[in-house]
Amino acid sequence: MPPTSRPLRKLGFLTIGLFDEADPRRGHESTLEIIELGERLGFDSAWVRHRHLQYGISSPVAVLSAASQRTRRIELGTAVIPLAWENPLRLAEDLATVDLLSGGRLNPGVSVGPPAHFEQVKDALYPHTADAEDFGYGRVERLLDFVRGKPASDFSGVEGFEVFSDRVQPHSPGLGRRMWYGGGSLRSARWAGEHGMNLLTSSVVKAEDAEGPWDFAAIQLAQIRAFRAAHPDGEAARVSQGLVVIPTDSATPGQRARYAEYAARRTPRTTSPQGPARLLFAPDLVGPSTEIAERLHAHAAFREVDEVAFALPFAFGHEDYVQILTDLATHLGPALGRHPRG
Repeated sequence: MPPTSRPLRKLGFLTIGLFDEADPRRGHESTLEIIELGERLGFDSAWVRHRHLQYGISSPVAVLSAASQRTRRIELGTAVIPLAWENPLRLAEDLATVDLLSGGRLNPGVSVGPPAHFEQVKDALYPHTADAEDFGYGRVERLLDFVRGKPASDFSGVEGFEVFSDRVQPHSPGLGRRMWYGGGSLRSARWAGEHGMNLLTSSVVKAEDAEGPWDFAAIQLAQIRAFRAAHPDGEAARVSQGLVVIPTDSATPGQRARYAEYAARRTPRTTSPQGPARLLFAPDLVGPSTEIAERLHAHAAFREVDEVAFALPFAFGHEDYVQILTDLATHLGPALGRHPRG
């Protein structure tokens, strides 16, 4: 088994927080319970996805605000907030507020690009400014400026009985270094590095070479190295990897069969780039922790990181997530050299 060049330092997980339209509270409560379980199991971080006009978490900052009051140690992240749906100044206020309430545990991850199904939603989202909105990197730069304390107004001081600040309040000083960018291309990786962000990688990359070969791990490795080459912190710049990982050590026969079927349905998309964006997907890793550990140790990009946020699969039940998280913490983590925290 090839050794990892970077011993695993932080073990995290990512959940989408699905819910039933008829009982949305139950789904949100399940997500909070999973985060609480993650803390008890010794995970270093819990991350939530972001879904608009779907049956998943639409307001991750609100969910993590609740989680911050039900946990004490685990870091809380978003992977990722699509900024096209957000006002950067208002989002900066919310992020700083939750970071302070959590005791400095928030790790906001963001991304760029037009909103999904923009033609269908633009009149509701931006009825008068849709054609003028900047959905590129400039939107992230605005958010970074506000989070890092740059002026948002040319006015400050006292007006009557009220005191005004020229920068976003509250201000959380450490939050600026805990901003993450979710990218899957060389351009995004370099941009994140140049702007001093951390890099969230996932199970999707952009296959930019039309001729191939399409080796997911090699493409992701090139992006990580490009990010660190551009980052002021160089080799110390933080990268987190988010593959779909399903250990089956304590799974029932029924769960094992369901997990295997889930992965098999998704395998065809891993063989070649998909769609006009040429997206290449990583295979899901399903099986005993010893086997998964071997596959990860052989993964070129995994050997380049010391933080992971393994993604919980879509559409599984609460009891499945409990089993997967427990095996991640008690079997796979130790197999990767990361033992549970107390």
